[in-house]
Amino acid sequence: MTHEIIIAGFGGQGVLSMGKILAYSGLMEGKEVSWMPSYGPEQRGGTANVTVILSDEPISSPILNEFDIAIILNQPSMDKFESKVKKGGILIYDNYGIHQPVTRTDIDVYRINAMDTATGLNMQKTFNMFVLGGLLKLVPMVTLENVMKGLKKTLPERHYSLLPINEEAVKKGMEIIQKI
Repeated sequence: MTHEIIIAGFGGQGVLSMGKILAYSGLMEGKEVSWMPSYGPEQRGGTANVTVILSDEPISSPILNEFDIAIILNQPSMDKFESKVKKGGILIYDNYGIHQPVTRTDIDVYRINAMDTATGLNMQKTFNMFVLGGLLKLVPMVTLENVMKGLKKTLPERHYSLLPINEEAVKKGMEIIQKI
Protein backbone atom coordinates (compact mmCIF):
# COMPACT_ATOMS: atom_id res chain seq x y z
CA MET A 1 0.00 0.00 0.00
CA THR A 2 1.21 3.49 -0.84
CA HIS A 3 0.29 6.68 1.03
CA GLU A 4 1.12 9.99 -0.70
CA ILE A 5 0.79 12.79 1.85
CA ILE A 6 1.18 16.57 1.88
CA ILE A 7 1.44 18.39 5.21
CA ALA A 8 1.18 22.16 4.85
CA GLY A 9 1.02 25.19 7.12
CA PHE A 10 3.14 27.99 8.56
CA GLY A 11 6.73 27.51 9.62
CA GLY A 12 6.85 26.90 13.36
CA GLN A 13 3.76 24.63 13.41
CA GLY A 14 5.87 21.48 13.26
CA VAL A 15 4.98 20.69 9.64
CA LEU A 16 8.45 19.48 8.65
CA SER A 17 8.93 17.65 11.94
CA MET A 18 5.65 15.81 11.51
CA GLY A 19 6.77 14.68 8.06
CA LYS A 20 10.17 13.62 9.34
CA ILE A 21 8.62 11.60 12.18
CA LEU A 22 6.34 9.83 9.68
CA ALA A 23 9.31 9.13 7.42
CA TYR A 24 11.45 7.69 10.23
CA SER A 25 8.51 5.62 11.45
CA GLY A 26 8.04 4.18 7.98
CA LEU A 27 11.74 3.32 7.72
CA MET A 28 11.56 1.48 11.03
CA GLU A 29 8.70 -0.60 9.63
CA GLY A 30 10.68 -1.54 6.53
CA LYS A 31 8.71 0.69 4.16
CA GLU A 32 10.03 2.60 1.18
CA VAL A 33 10.05 6.29 2.16
CA SER A 34 10.35 9.70 0.55
CA TRP A 35 10.49 12.94 2.58
CA MET A 36 10.67 16.19 0.61
CA PRO A 37 10.38 19.49 2.52
CA SER A 38 9.61 22.85 0.97
CA TYR A 39 9.80 26.15 2.80
CA GLY A 40 10.60 29.77 2.16
CA PRO A 41 13.57 31.64 3.59
CA GLU A 42 11.32 33.00 6.35
CA GLN A 43 10.81 29.53 7.90
CA ARG A 44 9.07 30.44 11.15
CA GLY A 45 5.92 32.27 10.16
CA GLY A 46 6.38 31.67 6.43
CA THR A 47 4.69 28.88 4.51
CA ALA A 48 6.08 25.38 4.80
CA ASN A 49 5.05 22.01 3.44
CA VAL A 50 6.43 18.54 3.21
CA THR A 51 5.58 15.64 0.95
CA VAL A 52 5.87 12.20 2.50
CA ILE A 53 5.42 8.95 0.63
CA LEU A 54 5.24 5.65 2.52
CA SER A 55 5.03 2.53 0.39
CA ASP A 56 5.47 -1.23 0.38
CA GLU A 57 6.80 -0.88 -3.20
CA PRO A 58 9.74 1.13 -4.56
CA ILE A 59 8.87 4.83 -5.01
CA SER A 60 9.39 5.95 -8.58
CA SER A 61 9.40 9.71 -7.92
CA PRO A 62 9.12 11.99 -4.87
CA ILE A 63 7.43 14.66 -7.02
CA LEU A 64 3.63 14.56 -6.77
CA ASN A 65 0.86 16.60 -8.35
CA GLU A 66 -1.94 14.96 -6.34
CA PHE A 67 -2.10 13.46 -2.88
CA ASP A 68 -4.01 10.70 -1.12
CA ILE A 69 -3.96 12.70 2.10
CA ALA A 70 -3.60 16.43 2.78
CA ILE A 71 -3.05 17.82 6.26
CA ILE A 72 -3.80 21.54 6.12
CA LEU A 73 -2.91 23.90 8.97
CA ASN A 74 -3.60 27.37 7.51
CA GLN A 75 -5.78 29.11 4.91
CA PRO A 76 -3.05 29.74 2.30
CA SER A 77 -2.29 26.01 2.33
CA MET A 78 -5.99 25.18 2.05
CA ASP A 79 -6.25 27.48 -0.97
CA LYS A 80 -3.24 25.82 -2.59
CA PHE A 81 -3.74 22.12 -1.78
CA GLU A 82 -7.48 21.42 -1.42
CA SER A 83 -7.78 20.89 -5.17
CA LYS A 84 -4.77 18.56 -5.20
CA VAL A 85 -6.33 15.82 -3.05
CA LYS A 86 -7.19 12.80 -5.18
CA LYS A 87 -10.88 11.99 -5.59
CA GLY A 88 -11.78 9.70 -2.70
CA GLY A 89 -8.80 11.02 -0.70
CA ILE A 90 -8.65 12.52 2.77
CA LEU A 91 -8.25 16.14 3.85
CA ILE A 92 -7.55 16.86 7.52
CA TYR A 93 -7.52 20.43 8.79
CA ASP A 94 -7.11 22.22 12.09
CA ASN A 95 -9.94 24.70 12.67
CA TYR A 96 -7.52 27.34 13.94
CA GLY A 97 -6.63 29.64 11.05
CA ILE A 98 -9.00 28.19 8.47
CA HIS A 99 -11.56 30.82 7.48
CA GLN A 100 -13.19 29.24 4.44
CA PRO A 101 -14.54 25.72 4.74
CA VAL A 102 -13.65 22.88 2.38
CA THR A 103 -15.89 22.97 -0.68
CA ARG A 104 -15.18 19.57 -2.22
CA THR A 105 -17.65 16.74 -1.80
CA ASP A 106 -15.63 14.01 -3.53
CA ILE A 107 -13.15 13.60 -0.65
CA ASP A 108 -13.44 12.69 3.02
CA VAL A 109 -12.95 15.77 5.19
CA TYR A 110 -11.95 15.68 8.86
CA ARG A 111 -11.44 18.49 11.35
CA ILE A 112 -9.11 18.23 14.30
CA ASN A 113 -9.23 20.98 16.92
CA ALA A 114 -5.57 20.45 17.73
CA MET A 115 -4.58 24.04 18.50
CA ASP A 116 -7.58 24.63 20.77
CA THR A 117 -7.01 21.33 22.57
CA ALA A 118 -3.26 21.86 22.90
CA THR A 119 -3.83 25.35 24.29
CA GLY A 120 -6.51 24.12 26.72
CA LEU A 121 -4.14 21.44 28.03
CA ASN A 122 -1.15 23.84 28.07
CA MET A 123 0.60 21.59 25.52
CA GLN A 124 1.03 24.09 22.65
CA LYS A 125 4.48 22.79 21.71
CA THR A 126 2.98 19.39 20.94
CA PHE A 127 0.35 20.78 18.53
CA ASN A 128 1.74 18.81 15.58
CA MET A 129 1.61 15.55 17.54
CA PHE A 130 -2.14 16.01 18.11
CA VAL A 131 -2.51 16.32 14.34
CA LEU A 132 -0.32 13.29 13.72
CA GLY A 133 -2.46 11.30 16.14
CA GLY A 134 -5.59 12.28 14.19
CA LEU A 135 -3.99 11.09 10.96
CA LEU A 136 -2.96 7.77 12.48
CA LYS A 137 -6.46 7.20 13.85
CA LEU A 138 -7.84 7.46 10.30
CA VAL A 139 -5.01 5.72 8.48
CA PRO A 140 -2.84 3.62 10.81
CA MET A 141 0.09 3.54 8.35
CA VAL A 142 2.69 3.26 11.13
CA THR A 143 2.50 2.13 14.75
CA LEU A 144 2.52 4.44 17.75
CA GLU A 145 5.62 2.62 18.97
CA ASN A 146 7.50 3.53 15.80
CA VAL A 147 6.17 7.09 15.88
CA MET A 148 7.74 7.46 19.29
CA LYS A 149 11.01 5.96 18.01
CA GLY A 150 10.87 8.37 15.07
CA LEU A 151 10.28 11.29 17.41
CA LYS A 152 13.21 10.22 19.56
CA LYS A 153 15.37 10.18 16.43
CA THR A 154 14.36 13.76 15.54
CA LEU A 155 14.64 15.27 19.03
CA PRO A 156 17.95 16.34 20.53
CA GLU A 157 18.80 14.17 23.54
CA ARG A 158 18.32 17.12 25.89
CA HIS A 159 14.58 17.04 24.99
CA TYR A 160 13.97 13.32 25.62
CA SER A 161 12.06 14.28 28.77
CA LEU A 162 9.33 15.58 26.41
CA LEU A 163 8.65 12.15 24.89
CA PRO A 164 5.83 11.20 27.33
CA ILE A 165 3.90 14.46 26.75
CA ASN A 166 4.25 13.98 22.99
CA GLU A 167 2.91 10.44 23.24
CA GLU A 168 -0.01 11.79 25.25
CA ALA A 169 -0.66 14.35 22.49
CA VAL A 170 -0.70 11.65 19.78
CA LYS A 171 -3.22 9.61 21.79
CA LYS A 172 -5.40 12.68 22.43
CA GLY A 173 -5.29 13.55 18.72
CA MET A 174 -6.69 10.11 17.97
CA GLU A 175 -9.66 10.98 20.20
CA ILE A 176 -10.49 14.46 18.89
CA ILE A 177 -10.52 14.05 15.11
CA GLN A 178 -14.02 14.42 13.64
CA LYS A 179 -15.51 13.69 10.24
CA ILE A 180 -17.18 16.72 8.64
